[in-house]
Amino acid sequence: MSSNGGDSNFPTLKPPQSGVKTVLQYTGIPPSWLDKRPKLPSRNWLIFLSVTSSILGWYYYDHRECKKIRQEYVDKVKHLADVPLHSLDYPRKVTVYGTKWPADEDSLRSVRYFKKYVKPIFVAAAIDYEIISGRRYGDLANKIAEDIKTRRRIEAGLEQAPPGSMLLPNQTVEAKRRRELEGGIVIIGRPTFKEFMSGLKRGWTEGLEKVDKEEQLSNELSSDGTFDEPAEEDTSVDVDALDGEPIPTKSKLPPSKAFSPFTAPQLRAPPPPSPANVIPTHLNTPPASIPPMPPILLVQFINHIGLGQIPHMIYEFFNERHKVRSGAEAAYKLVMGETRPFIAPPPALPTLDPDFDVTTSPSQPHPSELKMIPTDLEFGGEAESYYKQSLVNSFASDIQKAREEYYKSLPGKLEVARSLARGTREPTKEEQSYPPPTEVELRAERIKKELRWRNDEQGWDVIKPEKDVEWDERFRGVLRVFVEPPSERTAVNTEETKSA
Repeated sequence: MSSNGGDSNFPTLKPPQSGVKTVLQYTGIPPSWLDKRPKLPSRNWLIFLSVTSSILGWYYYDHRECKKIRQEYVDKVKHLADVPLHSLDYPRKVTVYGTKWPADEDSLRSVRYFKKYVKPIFVAAAIDYEIISGRRYGDLANKIAEDIKTRRRIEAGLEQAPPGSMLLPNQTVEAKRRRELEGGIVIIGRPTFKEFMSGLKRGWTEGLEKVDKEEQLSNELSSDGTFDEPAEEDTSVDVDALDGEPIPTKSKLPPSKAFSPFTAPQLRAPPPPSPANVIPTHLNTPPASIPPMPPILLVQFINHIGLGQIPHMIYEFFNERHKVRSGAEAAYKLVMGETRPFIAPPPALPTLDPDFDVTTSPSQPHPSELKMIPTDLEFGGEAESYYKQSLVNSFASDIQKAREEYYKSLPGKLEVARSLARGTREPTKEEQSYPPPTEVELRAERIKKELRWRNDEQGWDVIKPEKDVEWDERFRGVLRVFVEPPSERTAVNTEETKSA
């Protein structure tokens, strides 16, 4: 037997299997799976797993920090909810104002911001709240102005207080007013702040007459001739112009027409306006000073809209903890009740004097320095740079274009409505299935559209970026703003000093 190649006739011995493999091979698992050795994923898989795990880790970290921050501020204020309340008293209550962000179809975005980031702290501190929001531009300003006028009319004895505002047993008007001043006003974002100040100024400067805008607009539009029928051509025959005939023949006479009240417009004088409520001058004059108001909490809010702001949306999605901290800090200011006077603009800016000498007037600031003093009227000014520019540049032109298109199609609709009403033609099959609007419905539609367009124009004129915040000198010394408690400011300064 040759020793060379003798071993080739014998089968190769496999290494002994482990006990686990010996057991698993009888379970039906393919042997190739048991013998397969693990190896590193491919380059593409490594990139995918790295990116996915980083994104998920980032989101998990942000979500965890949000819970931690919110719980931190809840623990600071939850002891206030355990304070006993008198059976005939009511809890501290604040009013929350929010309005539509420009170019956002969701008019309640600012309200959702409050409920998500500010409300949890109020709930923990047992603070009640009432939300007042505007669905269109200017709605909030109109609401605030009308509420103030209603209050002025009630105090002047011109109107009865609504049933819902009755006093509780053993409660005086002064006590109720004091409890209202202990509450506060929450303003979400720059547009809301502009509408709030505009409504505040209008409420304390305009008269107390009740004006029905729809009726006023109807009287204004009734005399513009839009719904007047076109004047008919004069078909009368001049006898002297006939061909020498003493009496015109039948062929020369114009066709006779039967009189109908619909063929010629009835020129009637517009009805006299209804007599307005005569209010004495001393009651209708705006007051020289306004009563104290609850302090104001200014909450920063920016709503990113448009393709150009997608990077900001992505950043905020993975850094929501900044919103949580900002909302919690704002709510904590109101809960603790620390306030300061509203920083208002200077009463009157003197003219710039080129010969102003600081050595002769060291205690007086230069007029140019007065303009550089930041005021609370600048709150949220940086948010206006995030408005959708397409809306800012074309809002007025879009309304004008919609108005022109409507009035261009209105004569055709009127002709159809009048021809069907007078029976001059039979309705088509489509008109039988879908009756066109009548003239009365067209008049009501026009008033509704014009009222909406004018309200939108007036509302946009309040919140547009180039418009300054409304201000009245009577607000000076009356408005106050919530600020951080002194202890919190000291702690923040100490941490900043240590980090430096």
